[in-house]
Amino acid sequence: MKKIAVFGKPGGGKSTLSRALAKQTGVKLYPLDLIEYKKNGERVSRDEYSKKHAEIVSEDSWIIDGLGTLESFWARIDAADTLVYVDLPYRVHYWWVTKRLLKSPYVKPEGWPEGSSVWKGTLAGWKYLRLSRKFWTPELFEKIQGAAKGKTVFRIASVKEINTFEKQFG
Repeated sequence: MKKIAVFGKPGGGKSTLSRALAKQTGVKLYPLDLIEYKKNGERVSRDEYSKKHAEIVSEDSWIIDGLGTLESFWARIDAADTLVYVDLPYRVHYWWVTKRLLKSPYVKPEGWPEGSSVWKGTLAGWKYLRLSRKFWTPELFEKIQGAAKGKTVFRIASVKEINTFEKQFG
């Protein structure tokens, strides 16, 4: 496991899982939210994002957490040796996005882009979750598996599975 892509719907624990993987393996973590957004919470230009993403993917080892653009997603899928798809039930994703908001006045979400509004991020998370049913489909997973020949693929589909996976690496 030298090039690990962690992806899935918003609020599924990808960042927490990625931090545990990075700690255990010593592989550098690149959360896409920190690459996609400036410190004031605005998105960087598409060119700036694409350039930075290409630089990271060309490195010898990495953990990249998030989706990014579709172009960068498929580039990551092609370059990775390990794919971790966090595909929890929608109710869990909605609850964890909401829980992050409820906790935010007391605890800044770890790895949250500096200067970004947790409220705006929550609204975006709910919006993307609503749209996710059209994107994160069984057909997409089949396409990912088709592109994953010779790679290790994990599909985490329950809270128990994500906790077990984190304990292996945490």
